[in-house]
Amino acid sequence: QVQFVESGGGLVQPGGSLRLSCAASRSIASINVMGWYRQAPGKQRELVATIGSGGNTYYAGSVKGRFTISRDNAKNTVYLQMNSLKPEDTAVYYCNRIIGGVPVGTWGQGTQVTVSS
Repeated sequence: QVQFVESGGGLVQPGGSLRLSCAASRSIASINVMGWYRQAPGKQRELVATIGSGGNTYYAGSVKGRFTISRDNAKNTVYLQMNSLKPEDTAVYYCNRIIGGVPVGTWGQGTQVTVSS
């Protein structure tokens, strides 16, 4: 029943950077896997990155080397640092708890990221 609130999105030029934040309504210290997803208009949500309780990470090939996922359990927050942004990164970004490869929490409103010149 944990809820997530995403923030930090905005309009940036190609090559720019943004840091997204995912604030949880409850402690995430006991949550193993947290993940970031994104959804472009007319498309399905896609998994962007995950981070486990031990700090192990996964990245989609399209963002690997450009994005970094991290977590601060004391602040009940998960972050997504996005560098070298491309127009194809434009989407609404969401975070969620992941169990068995499936997002199980309630979806928040997401935060809009627009990469355009």
